[in-house]
Amino acid sequence: MVKLLVIKDERIDGGRAFDWGRASADYARFRDIYPDEFYRKIAARGLCVKGQRVLDLGTGTGVLPRNMYSFGAGWTGTDISENQIAQAKILSEGMDIDYYVMSAEELNFPDNTFDVITACQCFWYFDHERIMPKLFRMLKPGGKILVLYLAWLPFEDRIAGESEKLVLKYNPVWSGAGETMHPIDIPPCYYDKFELVYSEEYHLKVHFTREGWNGRMKACRGVGASLPEDEIRLWEKEHKELLEKIAPEEFDILHYAAAAELKRKG
Repeated sequence: MVKLLVIKDERIDGGRAFDWGRASADYARFRDIYPDEFYRKIAARGLCVKGQRVLDLGTGTGVLPRNMYSFGAGWTGTDISENQIAQAKILSEGMDIDYYVMSAEELNFPDNTFDVITACQCFWYFDHERIMPKLFRMLKPGGKILVLYLAWLPFEDRIAGESEKLVLKYNPVWSGAGETMHPIDIPPCYYDKFELVYSEEYHLKVHFTREGWNGRMKACRGVGASLPEDEIRLWEKEHKELLEKIAPEEFDILHYAAAAELKRKG
């Protein structure tokens, strides 16, 4: 059963409502796409590894905790969507990961609980003036916030670009289009209590089948989380026809990954 949690934010998609719970099944199946290099770079920074407690904000279906579980950290994941957390628990069966349904603004873990707090593909959704003091309080002295991002590059990859144009045909206000490589934007309020100690952007090729890429696009905010069901069906039919014309059965999509690491002062 889909439990609706409609979100409207004037900063995103022109204020058009979206609900990740509507896309949870496709999200769980098609958005676990990060290459091993993405996770190895995190561990190489000494983050999310054995001996650390990590809080993953906006965990979705638990992609980050599940894929970094073998590095040995103790994980807690939170997300505003009950449906996303339900999928995370199913996919994390056999793993000792704690999941909670709550927004980042509602977090209330004890002081000095976590060594690392991560936010992957979700940082821009938060009310930073509200959450920054909470993140500072919940981190141990010297603790880190790690902000992560992965996006396809529509101006450099033809298949990504054509797929993106089709999303915009059905959802012209979708603000997730037109991505280019750039550093993660850290709101000014963080710099009073945190210092930026690391920032990186790099190219990644992500492998897909036609089915997998269709599913990935369908599970984006501009389609599965916001369009009416009849429009999703029309979009998917047209997208599959498009892929048969422009894409082989298997292919790579050029993405870029970005990371920003903030260290707690004091």
